[in-house]
Amino acid sequence: MIPATNAPPTIDRCLAAIAAADEPPEQVVVVTTPDESGPAAARNTGVRQTSADIVLFVDSDVLVHADVFRRVRRAFAHDPGLAALFGSYDNRVATLGTVAAFRNLLHHVVHQRSAGHVRSFWAGLGAVRRTAFDAAGGFDAERYPRPSIEDIELGGRLARRGRILLDPALQGTHLKEWSLPSMVETDLRRRGIPWVALLAAERELPATLNLGARERASAVATVAVVCGLARRKPLLAAAGIGAGIVLNRDLFTLLHERLGVRGAVAGVGLHTVHQLTAVVAVPAGLIAASGLSGATTRRR
Repeated sequence: MIPATNAPPTIDRCLAAIAAADEPPEQVVVVTTPDESGPAAARNTGVRQTSADIVLFVDSDVLVHADVFRRVRRAFAHDPGLAALFGSYDNRVATLGTVAAFRNLLHHVVHQRSAGHVRSFWAGLGAVRRTAFDAAGGFDAERYPRPSIEDIELGGRLARRGRILLDPALQGTHLKEWSLPSMVETDLRRRGIPWVALLAAERELPATLNLGARERASAVATVAVVCGLARRKPLLAAAGIGAGIVLNRDLFTLLHERLGVRGAVAGVGLHTVHQLTAVVAVPAGLIAASGLSGATTRRR
């Protein structure tokens, strides 16, 4: 199921990758009708158009690997208690800009670190058992009328009905071109603030993906850098930078392999910006949390 309501230029390549894959799906649903309600509503519309027992969501700017459908079928067949399954972007650089390469490789590294059972979901390349999806009520298009954390929020409800597995070998190439402003806006307004607000309303704090121990420690290191610079304490700033590099050496090593020294150096700065948005999102999300409490109770 592919939401493509904004006439994405990559849709033809997305569909071609699906058609060329091993054991392709019996049905491909593409929601192309302009829909101001956003991807959550488009995905719900697409699910209603199929009677499949397993629904695989693929974003229109993702090129699935050849083995994706075989892996999805095998996972659900072998585990009757599996409610959902999702994967990761691969480590290819299929974009033009350094910011886009950094952002897509960051996603890859975070998902590779978090393999196993989780209490979340990712609709960029993720599958759900139809019975679990229907029982959970689908994506909350009313709460998330624009691209946001609609898949993460759904994952919390799906996790109450079965297991959710992050399979890092389930991969696709991401074609999205990011700019620095779009990265900051997404990390802060589209993801960070809504996610913190949801966690506060749910009173849960999972320890996987962007909330894993390494990610939290990286945020602390970033705060140390900012404090060191603000207070003119170079040793504190240097310690924070060093800690961030050590904690994320897998990311920076990958950036060096794909983009060279300059790309890795740029990645350190971009990662600092990424972590700063996460820090700023905490107080802003807590302020927004009060407005979500009633809605969360309604969705349980």
